[in-house]
Amino acid sequence: MQIIRHHMQDYPDSVIEQEAIVSEILTDASQSTLILTEHPPVFTIGTSGSEQDILHREIDGEEIAIFPTGRGGEVTYHGPGQLVCYVIADLSAEKDLHKHVWRLEEMVIRTLADFNIQADRNPRGIGVWVNDLKIAAAGVRCRKWISFHGIALNIHPNLKHFSGIVPCGMHDTPVTSMHALGCEIDRTAVENTLISHAKTLFSTPL
Repeated sequence: MQIIRHHMQDYPDSVIEQEAIVSEILTDASQSTLILTEHPPVFTIGTSGSEQDILHREIDGEEIAIFPTGRGGEVTYHGPGQLVCYVIADLSAEKDLHKHVWRLEEMVIRTLADFNIQADRNPRGIGVWVNDLKIAAAGVRCRKWISFHGIALNIHPNLKHFSGIVPCGMHDTPVTSMHALGCEIDRTAVENTLISHAKTLFSTPL
């Protein structure tokens, strides 16, 4: 698995980058890839979402961009302090998107465990939860069994920005972050741990 790290990347640029890697994998010109990045504040609308789930574009005097995207899921927020993990993977051998989403969640669950945060899945929806608060949102897209997009882990984003949307269709906005839970860790430490789990999970058949 190749690893690409960006300090900060505009959301549309990240989609272009992923699309290019998908095309390369389809022609055997590239391999499975993990992209780690952050985005300037943006609300993204998945294939099950709509602009009706965007309540406010301006929060604390900051206007947040809106970008319709081809990933599954509804409306979510990306912004500084959130580690976005895009996994571009060839699923043609197993053809099981549910297993892929499980791996994405498990990658974050194991990472959080290394920082003494007990996280799990929740019947309310895909992603990673701590008690009844979502700490990581997942959404993927698949083209000819090449999966892209991924999962976003809240390390220390501005949680007020989530008030501008109905995140993942949940009107009570049940979101949290590592810092909100008392784990004041930096992105580099989280990245290094997550990369280790990613290499294990995405290189070993379930």
